[in-house]
Amino acid sequence: MTLIKTFRGLRPAPGRADEVLAPPYDVLSSEEARARADGKPWSFLHISKPEIDLPGDTDPFSPAVYAKAAENLSRMMEAGVLVRDDTDCYYAYRLSMPTPKGLHVQTGLVATASVADYDTNRIRKHEYTRPDKEDDRVRQIEALNAQTGPVLLAYPDAPSADSLIAAIATGQATVDVLADDGIRHQIWVLNDSAKCAAITSAFEGMAALYIADGHHRSAAASRVSAARRQSGHVMASDYFLAVIFPQHQMRILDYNRVVKDLNGMDQLVLVTRCQAAFKVEVANGRVTPNSVGEFGMYLPGQWYKLSIKSELIPDDPVASLDVSLLSDHLLAPILAIHDLRRDKRIDFVGGIRGLEELEKRVDSGEMAVAFSLFPTGMAQLMSVADSNKVMPPKSTWFEPKLADGLVSHVLD
Repeated sequence: MTLIKTFRGLRPAPGRADEVLAPPYDVLSSEEARARADGKPWSFLHISKPEIDLPGDTDPFSPAVYAKAAENLSRMMEAGVLVRDDTDCYYAYRLSMPTPKGLHVQTGLVATASVADYDTNRIRKHEYTRPDKEDDRVRQIEALNAQTGPVLLAYPDAPSADSLIAAIATGQATVDVLADDGIRHQIWVLNDSAKCAAITSAFEGMAALYIADGHHRSAAASRVSAARRQSGHVMASDYFLAVIFPQHQMRILDYNRVVKDLNGMDQLVLVTRCQAAFKVEVANGRVTPNSVGEFGMYLPGQWYKLSIKSELIPDDPVASLDVSLLSDHLLAPILAIHDLRRDKRIDFVGGIRGLEELEKRVDSGEMAVAFSLFPTGMAQLMSVADSNKVMPPKSTWFEPKLADGLVSHVLD
């Protein structure tokens, strides 16, 4: 078994991708998905969020929901909206996203990745998973007999792999869709066996791949594989659907925090107490942290710049993360927020929403204080994974997001 392999992708028929493409299943609520899919019978949301086709009070984790997903997938295949490639392929996937600094472009490989290498940590993790979310993905895979949500992986610097993938992504793309959020999605198909073998070999020489997003999807794939495994036979379920980008192209945005109350303090006391661990400066406007150890703090009508005292930054891949420094020296000791997973007093705001979203939630009275953070770096993520440790919750926000529906993996 190799680290990655080709597969016969299930894809939108020519000219149908714009009807099928959908946001990832886990970035929309059921209500948002229902609105997005309204009037779009071939949207992949009918497969990834099938509760939208059932009564509004339906439990999204009920057996009827998974059965509806399977029914909708069969319907789209029978209608010829989704078709399967005749031969095993790799696929180049390019994402292009306008940003304030210009167009961000990243080009990766759609492949299937080895469950065995995931199980032995060659495909490395940096987050804990929740059993209930794993169970949901297992039921979805089993109902569809397919993996429809790709795991986002990163590979370490490898110029040869970069070149091989870039060679696929030339000429007119097989799929070229501009999504309603302004992100362009392009797919190229490679079915040349010799060129595919060269890509497989290039990845086989890598020490590790790194999960960027999709810990529950990969964990679920491992469980399905274990249940289906047959001695001496390599099965489709021994691999999981992945999109693999070079780490140097990937873009992590800040993942900011908002807190509902000041733990019984007034604003002046909070600012004073922050001075024990941080240099505190009054700011004239929004604070966008420019380096590790720098934070913005917003109280109604006023921003502050917080800089962690250098002697408090430990030599540890997890404790030295900005998300850890904020938790260890402010959220826990001052605001009494000790469990980021369960404490209802804290919420998280992806950097794609901008600092104005932090101001809005504080100025409205919904939240009492907000914190802007410097984005976690890919090198930091890989260091944590290499150390076999895990990051605090909500440490990374990757943009642009992969789309659902462009390539799926059927488990023959």
